[in-house]
Amino acid sequence: MTERTSRPLPTTPPGATAALALSDGAVFWGRGVGATESAVGEVCFNTSITGYQEILTDPSYAGQIITFTFPHIGNIGANIEDIEATAPAARGLILRADITRDSNWRATSALNDWLIDYGLVGIAGIDTRALTRRVRDRGAPNGAIQHAPNGKFDIAALIDQAAGWPGLQGMDLAREVTCADTYHWRETEWRLGSGFGHQDSPSRHVVAMDFGAKRNILRALAGLGCKVTVVPATCSAEDILRHEPDGVFLSNGPGDPAATGEYAVPTIRALLESGKPIFGICLGHQLLALALGARTEKMHLGHRGANHPVKDLETGKVEITSQNHGFVVIEDSLPATATKTHVSLFDGTLEGLRLNDRPVFSVQYHPEASPGPQDSHYLFERFVGMMGG
Repeated sequence: MTERTSRPLPTTPPGATAALALSDGAVFWGRGVGATESAVGEVCFNTSITGYQEILTDPSYAGQIITFTFPHIGNIGANIEDIEATAPAARGLILRADITRDSNWRATSALNDWLIDYGLVGIAGIDTRALTRRVRDRGAPNGAIQHAPNGKFDIAALIDQAAGWPGLQGMDLAREVTCADTYHWRETEWRLGSGFGHQDSPSRHVVAMDFGAKRNILRALAGLGCKVTVVPATCSAEDILRHEPDGVFLSNGPGDPAATGEYAVPTIRALLESGKPIFGICLGHQLLALALGARTEKMHLGHRGANHPVKDLETGKVEITSQNHGFVVIEDSLPATATKTHVSLFDGTLEGLRLNDRPVFSVQYHPEASPGPQDSHYLFERFVGMMGG
């Protein structure tokens, strides 16, 4: 690693086939994994021990290069069932050790082959503890990553790419990951021995605004008796209500909620006036808060991992949650009609809210994930209960 100064740029060390350059001039050398490509984005870290395929394909990670703090990645290989979108949303990945040989009965390919197939670039063999401390102390930097098997790099160009990338603040990424057209979702959650199920006799109808929806969120809704109609992020309230839903779901997603809110907030405000039950997750939670007149801000380093304790203030219970967000709703900006329901036990930030005068609530974390393993699934049941039927 080297700091950006007037000193000459570092030469490639022996055996290095990948480089990570940060916007401040720091350079990390390692071994390339995945595609022989380059990518630029915000460098963050995730503390999860399992679920790397889920993480890499979560649309909420659009625009980001993920540092895995767990050193052994790849041991369960890759398959077509553990993905949350048709292709990885992340820009790249950073690993401590080389990709572990796959050893799992569900694996259909090695992780490295899967990365190559989807054009995802990574670097292994760097000190991820040092990088994680750097992100923790200084905030998430912009970075550029390159995999070059010949060991030839233009480090100055990589640093300039990282420094020139505009960053996530002010960036609307929901448009990049939302669906192009409306579609219906009936697949239910995976079960050992039978795989995914199918909802053939729904009793309720949910319209999901897709800001970057994870498939397992849609499965959780379908599994509780819902027909799910998924609409693009830019869909109008009029078009949503034309489907005659029993409730509206505001999905997770990437980017700055204030930027996405320019077109989503008017729609959500109109949906609030309809009186329909509304449930928001992650970006959907932030957009709901903006629609209520609250404010959001970028966090110093965000919450990303599967070991985040959240307290339900109304029951006193603590949930172990999966999280992925770099922006937060400012608690003091909530209107009097909203009540804080959940709080992070790591830093005290707002993790959930509900309205006092209508069937509307939201959480910042991901209740469809299973680190608890099912601590937060009651939220889907609560939403379904609000819709009656």
